[in-house]
Amino acid sequence: MSEKKKFFVHPSAFIEENVAIGKNTKIWRLVQVRTGAKIGQNCILGKSVFIDYEVSIGDNVKIQNLVSVYHGVTIEDDVFIGPHVCFTNDFLPRATNPDWTLVKTLVKKGVSVGANSTIICGNTLGEYAMIGAGSVVTRDVKPFTLVFGNPAKLQGYVCYCGQVLMKAKEPLEEGTTLRCDECNEEINL
Repeated sequence: MSEKKKFFVHPSAFIEENVAIGKNTKIWRLVQVRTGAKIGQNCILGKSVFIDYEVSIGDNVKIQNLVSVYHGVTIEDDVFIGPHVCFTNDFLPRATNPDWTLVKTLVKKGVSVGANSTIICGNTLGEYAMIGAGSVVTRDVKPFTLVFGNPAKLQGYVCYCGQVLMKAKEPLEEGTTLRCDECNEEINL
């Protein structure tokens, strides 16, 4: 790690101009980061990650191998993105449409997205939500919920620490409090 830069970029990575990279971030083999992207502190971008132009990534984010984060996606702090996850940014993609409409996606603090999931644009993944591997997220995901499937549906509730607090197919009433047996934290829905 260079003393001047205070972050690491593998020699095979391609970082375009005007990219902000935070202290202690590590960018590994064959990563591409486009102009205007912002990557926070203490992040890890695994092999062959693609970060599109003007994407914003918070602090302490771990993005595993072969993830595509396209223009219009914002990822907040403490997020885990599993391998082969893909974010979309257009509801009506065509190879020859110059007038396409950007549809934004927000990934809130503490979210975990499992391997091989697809996040359809226009959705917000709520704080500390957990998306199971292989899921297709087609709508907003509420905070502290566990969702999975195609399309991803509510399967339960999770703690800050990631432990499943309870299984549930129907949403709990707003204001419900759950306590984690593992870390003893209280979650207020």
